[in-house]
Amino acid sequence: MKPSKPPHPPAAKPVLTPLDEAEIEQLQALLDAVPEPLEPLDVSMLDGFIVGVLLQPKQVPHFQWTKHVLDAEEGRSPPEGFDSRPLIALAKRRYQELNQAIVQRQWFDPLVFELEEDAEPSEVVYPWVAGFALATELFPELMRQDAASLLEPLASLFMHLDPDDLEDADDLLEEIETLEPPADVAEAVEGLVSATLLLADVTRPAAAPTTPASPVKRGTGAPHAARGRSRPKRSGRRAPGSR
Repeated sequence: MKPSKPPHPPAAKPVLTPLDEAEIEQLQALLDAVPEPLEPLDVSMLDGFIVGVLLQPKQVPHFQWTKHVLDAEEGRSPPEGFDSRPLIALAKRRYQELNQAIVQRQWFDPLVFELEEDAEPSEVVYPWVAGFALATELFPELMRQDAASLLEPLASLFMHLDPDDLEDADDLLEEIETLEPPADVAEAVEGLVSATLLLADVTRPAAAPTTPASPVKRGTGAPHAARGRSRPKRSGRRAPGSR
């Protein structure tokens, strides 16, 4: 009788590699290269958009959300000959990175553009929140959850939008009026993360009771020019060589 073979060890889970600064710049460059008439997201809007996708109570298939990376509102297909695979591959890696943070209720660094020194905090985080809002319009299941539970975290996000964009949202507008605006960009960015984790408790509750990690306030990196615009940065990290 032949001895039985030992069982195969379980396959190792692939190591998640977060996007580094160079890859974030590459992602923005690829978005800039998307041909007309498509209207792609920028890196900051994409980041908020992905969070809005991840907070849906049911997983959104990749093919449904990735088309809006290339063409924000309509999701049109790119012209023949345009290779979107490198762009989508980077977007999916950021999706995985953010998903892990949400599942584990951990801090993540929202990607925001750094503007002039006198820019208001809401101006800095506006593109991120606009991307999140776009996701809730395209995939409305999140907004159909318990309204009372969603009210506070949604208000802390949508306070950065123009009130005219919040039609038929009287309760939300009333809640926003009770909130103090963030004192600086670091506080505004912390609010994005805190609201994300609170929304996750509603739409993606943990299987077992867990204590969410308290986000730590972090500073913003130094601004750099790239093609006439501020470079998208991880909110809590400085660029190599910056002071």
